[in-house]
Amino acid sequence: MNTLKNKIDFVVLVAVHNANPNGDPLNGNRPRTTYTGNGEISDVCIKRKLRNRLQDMGEGIFVQSDERCDDGFGSLSERASHTIASYISKDDYAAQACQKWIDVRAFGQVFAYKKGKDKDGISVGVRGPVSIHQALSVSPVDISSMQITKSVNGDPTEDGKKSSDTMGSKHMVEFGLYKIKGAINVQLAEKTGFTEEDAEKLKESLRTLFINDSSSARPDGSMEVLRLYWWRHNNK
Repeated sequence: MNTLKNKIDFVVLVAVHNANPNGDPLNGNRPRTTYTGNGEISDVCIKRKLRNRLQDMGEGIFVQSDERCDDGFGSLSERASHTIASYISKDDYAAQACQKWIDVRAFGQVFAYKKGKDKDGISVGVRGPVSIHQALSVSPVDISSMQITKSVNGDPTEDGKKSSDTMGSKHMVEFGLYKIKGAINVQLAEKTGFTEEDAEKLKESLRTLFINDSSSARPDGSMEVLRLYWWRHNNK
């Protein structure tokens, strides 16, 4: 495997049609917006989608979603302690983690777990070479909302009528063009072992970002990668 030799910058243009690209839990799960009304997608949300795509491609992922767990571990500490059973030093621990999981050698990770009955405590930080900005729409977005009802009660009622939890709201961006910016740092890639092959896998996951990502808030086809710009510099 060849460690990355050239700095890379990238920009992804994403079109959103009648979908909620990233709901804000502190605002009734309405699509995130800035104070100027521009749509926003957090970097954490983007990294989650990248991890899912890399996992679909058969790569080892440390930070897995519960519904996508493929190794039987119920927490990060279990996954870490069972996978890295022995290590010589913190640097050795970080090296093993980077070798095992592509998201660790790409985005970095903080391994900070308390000492348990059958495991030692650990505190190791890995700084990853891939940085992702939060995505912003190029212009303010219009958000529409609709009231929805469920056809059944969540809990039984004494009078047999619908309970209050049968009512709800659904929010969506009518249209937005979002720009995701990111970069890959060579000096950090050398430390984590991030390779040229890893960069190509990341590029493909960006190109196919919304495959297997549909939900009621993001119907299939409502979010689409229009363009992926990938700049490879001629130096570190």
